[in-house]
Amino acid sequence: MTSGEEHSAPTEPDANRTRPRRRTLIVALVAAVVAVGALVVTLRPTPDDEEVAAAAATGRPAPATTTAPPSASSAPVAPETTAPSESGPRFEGWVDEVADWLDIPRRAMHAYAGATVRLGDEQPGCDLSWVTLAGIGSTTTDHGRAGGELGDDGKPAGPIGTIELKDFSGDVISVDGAAGPMQLSPDVWDRYRVSASDEEPDVQDVDDAALATARALCDGGRNLGNGQQWLDGVSAVQDAPLFLHRVLATANVYGTVGVEGTPPNREALTAVTFAIEKIGLPYVWGGNGQEKGDAGFDCSGLTTAAYAEAGRTLERTAHWQYNSVPLMSQNDEPQLGDLIFYGDPATKIHHVGIYIGNQQMIDAPTFGQAVQVHNYRKPGDSFAGIGRPAA
Repeated sequence: MTSGEEHSAPTEPDANRTRPRRRTLIVALVAAVVAVGALVVTLRPTPDDEEVAAAAATGRPAPATTTAPPSASSAPVAPETTAPSESGPRFEGWVDEVADWLDIPRRAMHAYAGATVRLGDEQPGCDLSWVTLAGIGSTTTDHGRAGGELGDDGKPAGPIGTIELKDFSGDVISVDGAAGPMQLSPDVWDRYRVSASDEEPDVQDVDDAALATARALCDGGRNLGNGQQWLDGVSAVQDAPLFLHRVLATANVYGTVGVEGTPPNREALTAVTFAIEKIGLPYVWGGNGQEKGDAGFDCSGLTTAAYAEAGRTLERTAHWQYNSVPLMSQNDEPQLGDLIFYGDPATKIHHVGIYIGNQQMIDAPTFGQAVQVHNYRKPGDSFAGIGRPAA
């Protein structure tokens, strides 16, 4: 794993140096998505569980893992979990608490959880998790906030039309005619439209939109506990690599908080949320992001900007960050928002990424690649350790 941060400036023209490559996002996504299934499948509300904890997911802790590189086909084993019943105060308390932890409007969170429960009854083999629906809702409309506050009836203050989403090359990747809190295309809505109540189906109703999205994800007998089938399901909603990466990253963050069962560190959550929003920007040597007038980031530029958003100042290079933030023991597992370092501490730390949970991170890898999601360990890497700015 390398970073152009420590390379000499390239000799090819600037257009070549920063030109986005759609394929790099696709390749990284295929590798990263292998791990998503085991996490999201454990975080679905089930109507028959009797023991209820105060968090999104409870149970025995996840089995300890080492920092040894995972095999290409392996996925981390997530804990068994329990969740509240389909209705009643316990269910409402669980939904409201997790929503508050993650800054998800409670009305939207109830829609995601309700759709998950219903699909669990209709298609139990799908293994749908609320984190996937929430990842889509976050990526598309900030959980319906694009139309103002969601009302008690599940509808935004104003109808949500097509929200333009551009990829890192400036091309519009949103689907013409997409609408509602989940930005469902006309084709997807026409095929899966459904009412979560006795009313006429309405794409602007977050309950109907979440349930239609759930059916699209599970269509064809997909098991979303399988990484590739999870990817296929989300692609059925929107198949742009930028969209898939952002949904994957957000689902990992939400799932990680759910598994831990405690409120996240606010600085860490702010930092990783910032990094998710920058997925798709090009790698730029010495880049500090569009806020600073650059087209994109290098690796430490991204981590510096992410923690600046959280109000914490980091040193500017990967090597300086390694030598200035609290370092964890080699036996510790990374936590949300941790910095993942690569290189030789005695000579040069040449790369850094930000951990988002489920053995994955966001980073600005090197020349010709975009800010993206991928596994933080791989065979033969130069993993050097874990830093915790938000300790």
